[in-house]
Amino acid sequence: MPELHEGAAGPGVVPPARTALVTGASGGIGRILSVALAEAGLAVGLLGRDAGRLEATRAAVAAAGAPVAVAVADVTDAGQVAAAVSAVEERIGGVDLLVNNAGVIEQEEVPVWEADPEEWWHVVSTTLRASFLLARAVVPGMLERGGGRVVDLSSGAGAQDREIHTGYCTGKAGLFRIAGGIHLAGFDRGLRSFEMSPGVVRTAMSEGMSQHRGRMEWTPGEAVAELLLSIARGELDAFSGGFVRAGVDTPQALRAAASAGLPEGARRLLVRPYGPSDPLG
Repeated sequence: MPELHEGAAGPGVVPPARTALVTGASGGIGRILSVALAEAGLAVGLLGRDAGRLEATRAAVAAAGAPVAVAVADVTDAGQVAAAVSAVEERIGGVDLLVNNAGVIEQEEVPVWEADPEEWWHVVSTTLRASFLLARAVVPGMLERGGGRVVDLSSGAGAQDREIHTGYCTGKAGLFRIAGGIHLAGFDRGLRSFEMSPGVVRTAMSEGMSQHRGRMEWTPGEAVAELLLSIARGELDAFSGGFVRAGVDTPQALRAAASAGLPEGARRLLVRPYGPSDPLG
């Protein structure tokens, strides 16, 4: 069974990405990453729900000199996602880097029993269903072409208990299971998957969260882009199936850790045994 291991990318070396698809590309982190990928020489597909805001991202990507395609779609609608991926790949070629960035968070900061059911489920669905649908639409083509990489914009909130934002935490926790499934089922066929936390980048969403009001230090968007580009180049393939965090991790430190040898379960979401006598251990 594939596991995090020393340095090597695994059976076969997956080439660096040449064509990326970024969801939630109309603003915030999605726009930052789309432009960074374009500046690094990748063709970039942009997916979002707001055509006007997507146009602003398209212009920024085009200004970087990269081929670009735009698709308007609801990432929770299977038919729209399939059509959007088809349109993007027809324009700029097969996607070999999928960046699942689309996401929302609850507006009300309340415990789970006080949460609005519709809003709570919308938050979970926008994270989980979207990632699932994009994988279904993109990964088969990756496999036909010999492999690719899937990156979920995740969060430490998915690995921690919190009093509020349980929909957001539930969605992010679920992403670990999707990424792990892709890693286990596709590693030997050239697939790599990653949970990447952007840290706390200053965006409209993060500024609206009570725990970040008055925050003076933010994760630079450049740090998130640097980590994503290192993944895209295949430099962090030893962390496939695992979690990395911008603003704390650097590509250099992660490569050094991989070269030193990663212990079993490192950077995974696991149930920890209570001690040596735990039957789950």
